[in-house]
Parts: sequence; structure tokens; C-alpha cells
Amino acid sequence: MKAFSGIREVFAIFQNKESYFDDINREQSNRLIINQLLLICGFAFAYGLVMGSYHSFLQSVVTGVKVVVLFLSTVVICFPSFFIIQQVLGSKMSFRQMAVIVLSGVVLTATIALSFAPIVIVFQVTGGNYHFLQLLHVAIFIFAGIFGMRLMVEALKFACEDKNIYPQIGVTVFRIWIIILAFVGIQLAWNLRPFLCEKNEEFKLFRKYEGNFYTAIVYSVEQLVSPGSPVKPENKKVPVATSDTTVNKPSGADKIFNQIGK
Repeated sequence: MKAFSGIREVFAIFQNKESYFDDINREQSNRLIINQLLLICGFAFAYGLVMGSYHSFLQSVVTGVKVVVLFLSTVVICFPSFFIIQQVLGSKMSFRQMAVIVLSGVVLTATIALSFAPIVIVFQVTGGNYHFLQLLHVAIFIFAGIFGMRLMVEALKFACEDKNIYPQIGVTVFRIWIIILAFVGIQLAWNLRPFLCEKNEEFKLFRKYEGNFYTAIVYSVEQLVSPGSPVKPENKKVPVATSDTTVNKPSGADKIFNQIGK
């Protein structure tokens, strides 16, 4: 019953913006933050289970943990810069208020991503193509992230226009911070890969290949348009250039025979 009450408390913020800051000014705000973190972990882990189940049970569990780490580490890395910059700009919001706003956006992102899990399962069961599933997951994260970031912006606008505790310029700066947040998330996701493995591929906790997220997406698109490309971009190796005029050095045995002949 307490768990259900905590979930309802978190989602009540989405439906009642007028009481948004009234709620987070109370003593219960610490409990609210804890409930938000629990929901993020639970929803992110559940979506990761679905994502990794395309390969195996072990990959499913590992991917669930990785998605949780991805969400939380992105917030932990980027939040200090957000808080400090807003304080410099003259924001009167407390650390707790800003934390609730940011975590609310992440909760919404995780919730929307998890709502797409049945669609992902349908494509996996019906023999979905690996590269198609890869692009599908990227699209889901982008779609869910847009709604999560939009919620944060609306909350800051409410604080600026109705509560007068947030500077107008802070909303503009926050939009720039969102872009930084997205790039940090992308970089972390690339370092934590693989989240999704091909069925005939052996389980790997991490990949050590070169390349980047953007070339991997381009490669996946190429595979859908014209399948059969022999080499993945992250597996490509640059051949060592050799000169046609290179002179073969004589071996040690050849040197001895030459000396005897002399």
C-alpha cells in the first residue's frame, strides 16, 4: 500500500502543476526524491530486461543493470553544473527543488520508454531484425527523452512566471544544459555497450572496439537499406601502408652463404 502511495505521489506532479512547488517545499520532499529514484531504477531495469532478452537471459539482466546505471550516472554527472549555474544566475530554488524537477523529467522518460516495451516484444517475437531493433531502441529513447526534457522546461517556466523564484534567463540556459545532458548520455551509452547483441554473437559484458555512436547508427541504417555489408564500422582496421619499392633484407643464412662465396 505504501509503495502504491509513493508511485501515486510521484505521478501526481505530472497532473497538477499548480501544486508542484507546494509539494516539494514540504518535509515530505525527501521521501518524494527517494520514490522518484526507486521508480527510475525499477522502470529502467524493466526496460533493459526487455531490450536484452533478444539475446539471452544473462544479457537481459546485464542490460537491465546497464540502463539503470546509464540513467542515474547521466544525472549525477550533469546535475552539479546545472545547480551551480542556476545559483550564479540568481535562482532562489533550493537543491531539493531542482533535484525533484530533474528527477521528474527522468521518471517521465523511463515511464514512456517502458510503455513501449510491448511493442519491442512484438518485434522480437516476430523475428525482428537486429539492426531494426537497434534503431527502434534509439528512437524510443529519443522520443521519451524529449517528453522528459519538456516536463523540466515547463516546471522551470512555472517557477519563473508564477512563483517568481527563477530567472527568465535560466530557462534559456537550461535548454543548452539539456543538449549537454543528451551528449553525456550518448557517450555513456556508447561506453556501456552492448545493450543489444545479435543472437549468434557471444555474450560480452563490454565491447572494446573503436568507432562511435553516430557511425554505428549510420551502419544500422545501411544494413536495413542494403543488407550484407561485410564489415562493421567499429571492427574496421586500417591497413598498414607498404611501399612497392621495399627491398627484402637478406636473412642470417643468406649472409653466411654470401660470405663463403666471397
